[in-house]
Amino acid sequence: MLRFFLIPSHDRRLIPEGRLSGPMPWVIAIMIFLTVLAAAAGLAFSEAARSVSNDLSSRVTVQIVEASSELKASQSSAVAARLRGLDIVDTVRVLPEQEIEDLIEPWLGSQDISEDIPLPALIDVTLSKTAGEDELSELRAAAQMMASSARVEPSTGLIEPVIDLVRSLQWIAFGLVVLLAIATAAAVIISARAALNTHNETIGIIHLLGGTDRQISKLFQRRIALDALLGGLIGLAGGAAIIWLLSIQLSALGSGLVQSLGLSWYSMLILAAVPILGMLLAMMTARMTVMGALKKIL
Repeated sequence: MLRFFLIPSHDRRLIPEGRLSGPMPWVIAIMIFLTVLAAAAGLAFSEAARSVSNDLSSRVTVQIVEASSELKASQSSAVAARLRGLDIVDTVRVLPEQEIEDLIEPWLGSQDISEDIPLPALIDVTLSKTAGEDELSELRAAAQMMASSARVEPSTGLIEPVIDLVRSLQWIAFGLVVLLAIATAAAVIISARAALNTHNETIGIIHLLGGTDRQISKLFQRRIALDALLGGLIGLAGGAAIIWLLSIQLSALGSGLVQSLGLSWYSMLILAAVPILGMLLAMMTARMTVMGALKKIL
């Protein structure tokens, strides 16, 4: 790759290089900026969906629906004690009534809900393995021995619609990355054809002096690759600044699902590689465009 850019200075003067003076680097900068944002969104959504799924895959919720508060309290204590004795159970936590009211307050208001509506007792159970059908059946049997109204539900089922939405947004973001790559290639094709038309006489002289299509193509590839790399670095810097500002705002929200939208170190590496991938795409597109046009000229 390094040898590709080590072209003698007298050869480089045949196709002058603008160094950000033309529109091409700025078009690439905009494309890379948008690509970095779209890729960051896709990676963040992917990691959030995976993180939430992993966290909830081994957790279940036990509900005990009972009108009598005394009977409900005794049944929830009995069910919790019974579940703690199972080998597949790691932890069991009975949610206090105030915490349950806090969970439903955004939907039902801040009045004294428990006096108007009989709230179920909730038990949060963490298993030592993923909550499959066999594990759920064992938990249901154990819970219903102590309370016939007990219901056992996997925690993933409660948030599955949200996870499906996050995964849909993930694929939309990755689709935008593909569309931006196609738009970048189209911009490179237009730029390469414009450069060929501008230097048409120079190309004819190089041919008369014995220059090959491959040598000419290499000159155009180098120019477009440098424009793409410079523009890509500018776009990456802008995208990184936006991602940093958004990460600060998201972390301040304090929501569990929102906070899981962070990027891991390998996602950061993928984003850092976007300008290099953009440069490679520009090089390949320029080569195919230039070689195809030179064959038609001759």
